[in-house]
Amino acid sequence: MSLSHLLPLLDYASVLVFALTGALVASRGQLDITGFIFFATLTGIGGGTLRDLLLGRTPFWIERSELLLLTSAAAVLVFFTAHLLESRYRVLIWLDAFALAVAIPAGVGTALAAGADPVVTVAMGVITGTLGGMMRDVVGNEVPLVLKQGELYITAAFGGALAAVILIYVGMPRGAALIVCGMVVLALRAGSMTLGWRLPTYKARPPRV
Repeated sequence: MSLSHLLPLLDYASVLVFALTGALVASRGQLDITGFIFFATLTGIGGGTLRDLLLGRTPFWIERSELLLLTSAAAVLVFFTAHLLESRYRVLIWLDAFALAVAIPAGVGTALAAGADPVVTVAMGVITGTLGGMMRDVVGNEVPLVLKQGELYITAAFGGALAAVILIYVGMPRGAALIVCGMVVLALRAGSMTLGWRLPTYKARPPRV
C-alpha cells in the first residue's frame, strides 16, 4: 500500500482509538455528554494538530471535518456503554497502547510526506503519539501515562519512530516500515504493561561533602 493511501487510514484509526480513551477518562470523571465529546475530541486530534502546525501544514481535521463526527460518535458510544466494563482503567491503558501504535506511524508518515529530515521525522512521530494522551490526562486531573515512573511509553514511541526511519534509510518501502513501526511500539508498550519491562530510573545519592 502506498504512503498516500496508508496515511489517511492511520489518521482515522488513531483519532478513533484515542477518542475512545478520552471518553473513558470523561467517564471516570462522571461528566455529561458534552464533556465526553470534549475529551474525545481533544484526545483524538491533539497530537496530530500540533504535528501539523509545527510542520507548517493546515491541521488535518480541518480538511477532513468528518473526523470531528468520528470523535463525537466515539464519545456517545462510551457514554452509553462504559458502565458495562469491568475495569475502565485497564481498557483505557490498552486502548491507549493501540492508539499509540497507530499514531506514531501516522506522525512519521506525515513528516516524511512533508519532506522533513530524519531527526524531525522521529520527533513528529513522538509528538503525534503522545501529546493527545498527555492533554487528556492533564485536563482530566489524572497522572499522565507518559510520565508514570518506569513505564515504557516515551521509549516505545521513540523506539518505533526510530525503527521506521532506520528501515526506510536502508531501503524498506515506506508503507512496510510504518507497519513495523507500529508493531515495535505495541510490543514495547505491551511488554511494559504485562511483563514489567522497564528502563533504569534515576536514584538520588547523598551529596558529597
